[in-house]
Amino acid sequence: MLMPPISCKALLVDMDGVLVDSTPAVARVWTRWALKHNLDPDYVVHFAHGRTSLTSIRELLPQSDAAVHLEENRWMERGEIEEIADVVALPGAHQLLALVPPSQLCVVTSSTRALAEVRLRATDLWPHVVHLVTASDIVHGKPDPEPYLKGAAALHLDPQYCVVIEDAPFGIRSGKAAGTRVLAVRTTVDDPLLLAAGADWVMNDCSSLRISPSSPASQLVLELSPNEARRQPTIK
Repeated sequence: MLMPPISCKALLVDMDGVLVDSTPAVARVWTRWALKHNLDPDYVVHFAHGRTSLTSIRELLPQSDAAVHLEENRWMERGEIEEIADVVALPGAHQLLALVPPSQLCVVTSSTRALAEVRLRATDLWPHVVHLVTASDIVHGKPDPEPYLKGAAALHLDPQYCVVIEDAPFGIRSGKAAGTRVLAVRTTVDDPLLLAAGADWVMNDCSSLRISPSSPASQLVLELSPNEARRQPTIK
C-alpha cells in the first residue's frame, strides 16, 4: 500500500544518525571518557546519545560542580573533533540537502557548533547548510522543545508547518514538544522505541525519502518508499 505524501513548508533535520554516521567515533570518545571516570562504557555511550554532551556529563557526574562539567565538556568536544577518520554521510543525505532549498531546511543538532561544522565539512555536506542550530545556541537541549523551536524560528515558520527528521527518542520528543510532526529513521534504534517516543512515520534512512518535483511554491511534498516506511499506528 502506498504511503500518502507528507506536505510541509520546511524540514528540521538532526545531524548525527540522520545526515552523518558518527557512531563509531562517538563511541570511542565516550568510552575513553567513561573509563577515565570508572563508569560503564556501554551504559555511558547509550545514555549520551541524542543529547548535548554537557547535559549528559552533568547527569553522569552529579557530584561535580559546574566548572568541572564545563572542563569535561571541553575535553569531550576536543576528542570528538579529532575523531573524524571514519565519519561518513548516511545514505540519502547528500541528495536530500541538495534538493531542499536552503530557505526550507535547518540542521538542528546536539553537537556544538565547532563539532557540527567539522562533521559536516568532513562529509561534504557543509556547502548545503545555511541554517544551523547547535548546542552552542541553546540553553535547554533535547528532549526540551527549545532546539526545534529555534530551528523553526530560523526559517521564520511556525513549528506546525515543519517536519523533523530524527533518529533518537530524545530528539523525537523534542520535535513533538515543539509542535512539529516527526519522521524517524531507524539508523540507531528499533521501531518500537521510535514510535513510543512519538514518531509519526518511520523510514530506513534519508534514501527512503523523495521530494516531489511537483511540490507547489513554498511547500515540500515528501514521498516515502512504501517498502521501507510505516506510519504511527492510530490508538483508539
